[in-house]
Amino acid sequence: MPDSRRSGFSSAAGLIQYYDMEETRALKINPYLVIGLGLAAAVLVEVLNWRLT
Repeated sequence: MPDSRRSGFSSAAGLIQYYDMEETRALKINPYLVIGLGLAAAVLVEVLNWRLT
């Protein structure tokens, strides 16, 4: 019978190590900017859809 506890623990440890590292060269974007751009895009699509129909 295979030991499932051993394989699960090693994969979980790998994920923890991966997310524990901090990237210093990554592009940092304010979350509010992403939400604002998404809402603005949704409003633009709805306005264009309304005007073209």
